[in-house]
Amino acid sequence: MFELKGKIAAVTGGGSGIGKAVALLFAKRGAEVHVLDFNESACNTTAKEIQEMSGKAFMHHCDVSVREKVEEVFNEIGRVDILVNSAGISHVGNIENTSEADFDRLFNVNVKGTFNCIRSAVSIMKKNKVGVILNLASIANNVGLADRFAYSMSKGAVYAMTLSVARDYINNGIRCNCISPARVHTPFVDDFIKKSYPGKEHEMFEKLSKSQPIGRMARPEEIANLVLFLCSGEASYITGGDYPIDGGFIKLNT
Repeated sequence: MFELKGKIAAVTGGGSGIGKAVALLFAKRGAEVHVLDFNESACNTTAKEIQEMSGKAFMHHCDVSVREKVEEVFNEIGRVDILVNSAGISHVGNIENTSEADFDRLFNVNVKGTFNCIRSAVSIMKKNKVGVILNLASIANNVGLADRFAYSMSKGAVYAMTLSVARDYINNGIRCNCISPARVHTPFVDDFIKKSYPGKEHEMFEKLSKSQPIGRMARPEEIANLVLFLCSGEASYITGGDYPIDGGFIKLNT
């Protein structure tokens, strides 16, 4: 089950965190993986790891917020069966201490970046009359999170885009879903804790972990497992959905 042999997948943000876990898992399931990331070194590392385990991977240094660059990369890839939009950035702040520059930065990467990649992928998938798009949304779509104003805005937009694309292209053989993770232990979390709470890293890590009802953060590999299912043939009847993977956060915290 969940084999991706013969499939060509593009994974944005594939240089680290959830995107990297998805890229590695897709390769293990037989997909040809195209890794897109703003961090050229990280992107190259993921591609090399896949190649070292006898998988097929290509790296693409790409800023998803730049329309022309995204078009160039997708034209280079040619055929795309699966698109996973994992590239994204975060921000801490409410509306009063979120600057216009902060807002624009979140919008450009999380919203415009997702738009750019979907737009390029859809034009390819329509020709083949088949395709799967999986977007990374967030629990912030469903609950109010303190000091996550701009981030919540951007992920709410990703959720809305998911529904719209799923409806518009259902007759073109294109499925589109999103998942909504709670806190995931990625390099971003470690960097955030280090910068924000110097000398209290362990204490804050434990506090953030225990804020999840299940008692810990998710591992990127656990998120990748859900992505694999939704992008596989076993999920062929699933489209237009948002799937929380949150350790009980949404339902058990409300």
